[in-house]
Amino acid sequence: MASTMENEEIKEQQKTPDEGIESLSINASQSHDTLNSSIHDARMSVEERFAIIRSIGEECIQDDELMNLLAHKSEPICYDGFEPSGRMHIAQGVMKAISVNKLISSGCRVKIWVADWFAQLNNKMGGDLKKIEVVGRYMIEIWKSVGMDICGGKVEFLWSSKEINGRAHEYWPLVMDIARRNKLPRILRCVQIMGRSEQDELTAAQIFYPCMQCADIFSLRVTTLLLRKDHSLFVHSVAAHHLLADICQLGMDQRKVNVLAREYCDDIKRKNKPIILSHHMLPGLQQGQEKMSKSDPSSSIFMEDEEGDVNVKIKKAYCPPKTVEGNPCLEYLKYLVFPWFDEFKVERNSKNGGDKTYASFEELVADYEGEELHPGDLKPALAKALNKILQPVRDHFNKDENAKKLLRQVKAFRVTR
Repeated sequence: MASTMENEEIKEQQKTPDEGIESLSINASQSHDTLNSSIHDARMSVEERFAIIRSIGEECIQDDELMNLLAHKSEPICYDGFEPSGRMHIAQGVMKAISVNKLISSGCRVKIWVADWFAQLNNKMGGDLKKIEVVGRYMIEIWKSVGMDICGGKVEFLWSSKEINGRAHEYWPLVMDIARRNKLPRILRCVQIMGRSEQDELTAAQIFYPCMQCADIFSLRVTTLLLRKDHSLFVHSVAAHHLLADICQLGMDQRKVNVLAREYCDDIKRKNKPIILSHHMLPGLQQGQEKMSKSDPSSSIFMEDEEGDVNVKIKKAYCPPKTVEGNPCLEYLKYLVFPWFDEFKVERNSKNGGDKTYASFEELVADYEGEELHPGDLKPALAKALNKILQPVRDHFNKDENAKKLLRQVKAFRVTR
């Protein structure tokens, strides 16, 4: 089976477009402006593209492979995914939008796996697939409203139930082969991807989950259209094919299953392995919370929280003076505010030093550690910046009837673990 997959990929790579036509992988809905933007992206140097993509990850396995990929492929395929499991917190909403837009700006195409079947396996929304679908649609509305470039043709949401059912004859043999080649202890080490631990009482479905997620990486669908050299669409033929994701862009909590995919490549003697780009996991707002929790509203800011809610949560957040490490407020600044605005403005009275705009996180850290910036001044400025990011989301969910209905439904659902 593995050799067949490799042969098909080689054949696909060897295909040459008709004379006078360039081959460009896009979605059918792409506009001419987006196409021109994609071509402009190709003019960036490999080093520039590498710097943008690498800035997303806290860890990259491996840097040299990423550089080589960018040197030989103008439009890498990036895999991301999420379980529709409840209201979206700001780490998932804003960080993913930032990451996806960076990938697009550097010439990548992003396939986001809406893991509805996986949420059901993991007992999210009580395993009710209809509720899970509602949550998935709500989450897409969030990303659309916060500014993820999902209308430019380089981002595609793929519902796992639809994709798997559409090519079950390819998908399930792959899952079975991954399962056959791995011992149970190796699979159990991956259960962190579901927010579980090896000590939890797991269902059989949850043990099967990592094998399926590993298979996802090898079975993304890509639609290819043909483009004339004058950049006008030439709808002569449309081909859908399946291939290995070039980059797995997920959180550090998903690292183990992505490594499993690389190990599977070794097992089947596949040379090209998926590159793992793992982003940082934002902590909860309270002391000692390693990550945000949807079941604990005080630990996180939700994407549609009202301005007053954000102000209260930041005011109560753990933010010890002079301390940078383990300080969630500073992490919000580093991973959300500075990437979004490229600066951070603190408004304060002249007795406390007057207004100051920080051009970098490092400059802010120096002031904070040196007691030139106090939590009492930092917190209101942080809340103001976050509210500015979230206001378009609030506007969308207040004005758009479909989005408003989805949010009302999601808020009524009981979050299950």
